[in-house]
Amino acid sequence: MKPDPLVSIIINNYNYGRFLKDAIASALEQTYSNLEVLVVDDGSTDDSRQIISGYGDRILPVLKENGGQASAFNAGFFQSRGDIVIFLDADDILLPGTAKMVSEVFQTCPATAKVEYRLAVIDTAGNPTGEIKPPLHMPLRSGDMRPFVLKFPYDQTWMATSGNAFPARFLREIFPVPQQEYGPVGADWYLSHLMPLYGPVVFIEDVGAYYRVHEANNYEASSLNLSSIRQTIKYMALTNRFIKQFAERLELEGRPKKSGDLLSVSYVSNRMISYKLERQAHPLRQERLLLMLVDGIRASSGRFDISWPMKMMFTGWFLLMAVAPRPLAVLLAELFLFPERRKQLNRLLKFLHKG
Repeated sequence: MKPDPLVSIIINNYNYGRFLKDAIASALEQTYSNLEVLVVDDGSTDDSRQIISGYGDRILPVLKENGGQASAFNAGFFQSRGDIVIFLDADDILLPGTAKMVSEVFQTCPATAKVEYRLAVIDTAGNPTGEIKPPLHMPLRSGDMRPFVLKFPYDQTWMATSGNAFPARFLREIFPVPQQEYGPVGADWYLSHLMPLYGPVVFIEDVGAYYRVHEANNYEASSLNLSSIRQTIKYMALTNRFIKQFAERLELEGRPKKSGDLLSVSYVSNRMISYKLERQAHPLRQERLLLMLVDGIRASSGRFDISWPMKMMFTGWFLLMAVAPRPLAVLLAELFLFPERRKQLNRLLKFLHKG
């Protein structure tokens, strides 16, 4: 009988000592036995290292100078031995059955390049908020995602770091994560969008982890944050380059001729929001509103996964945003970025999605 695959849970931590014990406990208390737990401390200055030392040989500590999330991923992955890898943010919590759940998927479907599962949101104290990620109106897709990644990679539902599991054999094809390019917190962009190029994706409906929302979350804003939007634009533009690079390496059919061919509605909308609301700080200096509008219309019409009425809704948003005075532009931006504020519209959007 073939042994169960070894699952490596790699916890990446930087100054999250107040949450770290919960994350480590959730990894050690998995119902799956063939497991190793690595804790990468990225140069913390709080009590994180004292906490880590208290676990003895129950975990493998990886202690390093501060270098950002990408460097922590690299350090942990190259120390790991597992066949399956889960990267767990130190402020999040795995549910007890998650390692077993993803192991069963990889054993049943060996060609799988990524398993994703839902996240339930908790607050700073660990209390459930009732929110589930992704929002229920968003379609969950499994199968061959390469046609989507090679056309509009950021318009598909993809999970934050703790909502994924990967086969180590495919991670070796794309590691190390480029540390200088992705900086402190952007490494999950690289993993989430490159791994589907190597095989099918399986999206599990079950919740596999708790995602903690607190004051220090880098990517969890409840109000319009133009600095965060500018950072998102940079990550999208950067990840476009790597998608093109690896698609060429794999000689994939339908690969983009240039990174600018990857036209996601979300990429163009973020660019337009940044340009309209704070042009002087917009990260793409040569940007022009008319060209953005053309890109937005092209991105909307190129979405083969949605109905024509929804394409028209996206096109209408770009047209309105292009001519809107600032107060209306702010409202349009918030409606686009915060789905929880448009509950009635979400019912229509769910209906308009194909499949």
